[in-house]
Amino acid sequence: QLQPVESGGGLVQPAGSLRLSCAASGFTLAYYAVSWFRQAPGKEREVVCTINPRDSITHYSNSVKGRFTISKDDAKTTVYLQMSNLKPEDTATYYCAAVAGFDIGLGHPFSGYDYWGQGIGVTVSS
Repeated sequence: QLQPVESGGGLVQPAGSLRLSCAASGFTLAYYAVSWFRQAPGKEREVVCTINPRDSITHYSNSVKGRFTISKDDAKTTVYLQMSNLKPEDTATYYCAAVAGFDIGLGHPFSGYDYWGQGIGVTVSS
């Protein structure tokens, strides 16, 4: 089954850092735009950031700009989300999603993604 797999979540203290990974299984992410989403308990899913296949152009939501960095390792078919200066409001289940072949922005609809990961929990708490 073609599905991205997230890893690297867990518990971290406020102001700490964490790196999430999104690994492709059965396909290469080199030709896909990849986004990270998150969903906190009782809240709607929201897009966090996106990296495009062409030139690896990135987009970030205002809530994470300057703190989170998305990057792609084409050789290992993995996309990373480096999270720094974490805040309790970053607590959520984080998902990666991929769409083939073209550049997208933060407003790309959920239904427009080809593959979704199962999600991984991140808790920011002292």
